[in-house]
Amino acid sequence: MFCLSVNLTNIADLFESQMTDYNNTYLLVLFCIFAAAAAVQLFYYLFFYLSVYLKEPYDTKNSKQPVSVIICARNEAENLKNFLPSVLEQDYPDFEVIVVNDCSEDNSYEILGKFLKKYPNLRISTVNKDPKFSHNKKFAQFIGIKSAKNEILLFTDADCRPESNKWLEGMTSHFEEKVDFVLGYGGYISEKGLLNKYIRYDSVTIAMQYLGMAIRGVPYMGVGRNMSYRRSVFFRNKGFGSHNHIVSGDDDLLVNTLATGENTHIEFSQETHTRSVPSSSVNEWITQKKRHLTTAPFYKPRDKFLLITEPFTRVLFYSSLIILLSFLFLWQWVLSVFVIRLITQIIVFTLVHKKLNEPGLLAYLLIFDIFSPLINGIIFLSNNRIISGKNRWK
Repeated sequence: MFCLSVNLTNIADLFESQMTDYNNTYLLVLFCIFAAAAAVQLFYYLFFYLSVYLKEPYDTKNSKQPVSVIICARNEAENLKNFLPSVLEQDYPDFEVIVVNDCSEDNSYEILGKFLKKYPNLRISTVNKDPKFSHNKKFAQFIGIKSAKNEILLFTDADCRPESNKWLEGMTSHFEEKVDFVLGYGGYISEKGLLNKYIRYDSVTIAMQYLGMAIRGVPYMGVGRNMSYRRSVFFRNKGFGSHNHIVSGDDDLLVNTLATGENTHIEFSQETHTRSVPSSSVNEWITQKKRHLTTAPFYKPRDKFLLITEPFTRVLFYSSLIILLSFLFLWQWVLSVFVIRLITQIIVFTLVHKKLNEPGLLAYLLIFDIFSPLINGIIFLSNNRIISGKNRWK
């Protein structure tokens, strides 16, 4: 009986030792994953995102070539009334503003008619509603591009306003011989409320990605609220080409297809930023976000890899952080790695937010950083079909 008791005790001790060894091995592997995820995160912050702050302005000749500004509008009467004058009154010697009034059913035509009497550089292209023919925003954009008389095209939206009357000059000053694309920053108007804070945070984060990657020679997208390119490049490459059927993509897919590290410049100065009206409800923002995410599957494999890697490693970082701390496994090292990433993140965000003129977001950084991959992932997965251009325009 005594021998049996001793044997059972030994077996229990051996089992406990084996389980401890197994747990330690598992936690050690998890710590390696945690450290690797942190390293990838630091790479993105220091190589891509920080470059947005460190990038020096281009030495441009500022020849002030003739420019065509193109704005597509559908039922945007109030926004046209509020924001169009800031585009028409730019301090620039030779430019036209083409507003494509696309099947509007509000009083956009009357408002544009009043502006026509006041601004000789305004041109209007009207697309009338036809029940036999439905189309997306790209068709309206094509009409505007076709109507433009100048080689340099500058795009914004009806619900956008430039930050200054030097917007046009700054965005178009880059067009030297080998430059085909100029990518600018388009932020959102600051308002009260958590939704507005998150929309602005999301916009800045995306800007850090596409501007930083473009600086590093990997341009993958631009935003239609503030970008410019050559008319000849558009037509030489058959317009929107193979992605013409997709609702979105008039901006990002065009850049993804045609822009390179050699033919693309970035414009950073605050006087060339634009500000857009943000979504006023969660449902409205989700609908807009879903439409934007329909273009992601059509990016180049290289770009999809770079864009997926950052949020994926962020999820790994926070998940493994929680598990490791709950077991107090190498907790001093775990906290040290977390603090290093957090300090780097705060410094980079502070510098870039200042450059992009986005104050008031730093206090929300950590909570938004944790939950944004989950939010974007849920929205992306809910997009189980490509939205047809027959159903939505914008």
